[in-house]
Amino acid sequence: MLSRQHRIVLLKLLSLVSIVRGYNILVIALAQYLASIYILSPDLPVRQVVLDLNLFLLVLASTLVIAAGYIINSFYDSEKDLINKPRKTLLERLVPQRTKIYAYFILNFTAVLTASYVSFRAAFFFAAYIFGIWWYSHRLKRITFLGNVVSATLAIAPFFAVFVYYKNFAAEIFVHALFLFLLILSRELIKDMENLAGDLAQNYQTIAVRYGTRFSKWCVTFLILLALLPGFLLVRYFEVGYMYLYFIASGLLMLLFIVLLWRSTTKRHYVWLHNILKFIIVSGVFGILLIDVHLVLNRFL
Repeated sequence: MLSRQHRIVLLKLLSLVSIVRGYNILVIALAQYLASIYILSPDLPVRQVVLDLNLFLLVLASTLVIAAGYIINSFYDSEKDLINKPRKTLLERLVPQRTKIYAYFILNFTAVLTASYVSFRAAFFFAAYIFGIWWYSHRLKRITFLGNVVSATLAIAPFFAVFVYYKNFAAEIFVHALFLFLLILSRELIKDMENLAGDLAQNYQTIAVRYGTRFSKWCVTFLILLALLPGFLLVRYFEVGYMYLYFIASGLLMLLFIVLLWRSTTKRHYVWLHNILKFIIVSGVFGILLIDVHLVLNRFL
């Protein structure tokens, strides 16, 4: 049996993992590596990409900044989250606010220092990324729709660091990024409907607050239908291997999502919709492996 002191330490560790969304960070790091292998540098040997120290440092810097971003977001949203997610927020409050701020600065400083080993431009990129996350958390997220757009942009920013490193500016990259951006933006609007009570109480001027959930549903419907376009373009005009199966399956799931969206009326329904979009996004990360199945079989199995 664990002593009371050990249980408290364990709870604080769980609280910290909850704050920084450890599972999300792992998925993002994996996505950066898979994108580097299969999309950004398909002509390079897998071993060379995986063992590239500069790529590792860029991914590490990304994870540190993202973790710090979750911390500062939790710091500013503590009152709103107490309304929307009381149990989770009470767990996260086991970590004092002062500790969160210390961790925020340490993570960001370490990230910029890590990126500076790669290049001055990389350090500048992450410094700007840190500022963007802070500005979003402090002010922009309260502004109607702009907060959603900035949040979605910040979510895909780490991938820009990687494809700039590989100097790969092919059209395929931007179409992939557009597909991901539209899905994340849709998810942000769903989260606003999910968190309507807290946003109203804290005067967050989201679309759901200002114009109602019906208008929000029309916006999400438009974005989801728009996301079908880059998916179609990738299958029709670019070499995506067996990943076309992912885009077909995700397209069908997005159409089902729209049907469920218009039948949703409660927070529980919106949580389900949020999870559906999250599933599409995360499965897309592993779907990258389908671009070159033979490479996977030959190198990893």
